[in-house]
Amino acid sequence: MTLTASRRYPAPPDELTYEPSERRVRGTVGAVTVVDSLRPVLFWEPGRAVPQYAFPRADVRTDLLTPDGDLEVDGRRLESLVREVPELGDHLTFDWFGRTEPGVEHWYEEDEEIFVHPRDPYKRVDALPSSRHVTVSIGGVQVADSHSPVLVFETRLPIRYYLPRSDVDLSRSTESDLRTGCPYKGTAEYWSFPGGPENVAWSYPDPVPAVGGIRGLIAFYNEVVDITVDGIALERPVTEFNRRF
Repeated sequence: MTLTASRRYPAPPDELTYEPSERRVRGTVGAVTVVDSLRPVLFWEPGRAVPQYAFPRADVRTDLLTPDGDLEVDGRRLESLVREVPELGDHLTFDWFGRTEPGVEHWYEEDEEIFVHPRDPYKRVDALPSSRHVTVSIGGVQVADSHSPVLVFETRLPIRYYLPRSDVDLSRSTESDLRTGCPYKGTAEYWSFPGGPENVAWSYPDPVPAVGGIRGLIAFYNEVVDITVDGIALERPVTEFNRRF
């Protein structure tokens, strides 16, 4: 079959793209609001999958900025925190996603705190209860068997199969100290299993309300385990998460 249409996504990989937002966005350091904007712009840099916020210069506390992009707040110096986005005109952005040094401590969209990075308006996450029969094996050993999974459909990611704990053999697992944050789902805890890589399974004990159906359920990385759905073995996908293993 010959296609004559173009896929809507993903965006061009070699271009900066942007989307104006109508949300009020604020960032704070301690008790100081360092940015407060009704005119933020979401933008995606080439090679970067997650969006960032850029703000009109007038909405940023530029009186706290040094010429090299450091921010000085209450005697603290936060280095290389702010930079210009020349493609968007007179806009500034804050280093946020993946930053390990101290930076903006709290971000808000309207009055809801957001975490990790801004949520992508073109990304959807749906958690749907299902009656499919799902099994999971690691190193040739079956570790899960469920007829009541919750399937999470997340834009540009493989389906994730969240299984009730009673359907997972946790007796062979080791709980990890690792915790990670997701702006769409919450904070995850992890487990490792014999014969597999570390932190191969995870759960959200207190997910965000939009995906409350996955609370306490356990999912496995399709990329490195063997999953069957209704008796059909799934191919292991290749995604950005392969780099973790």
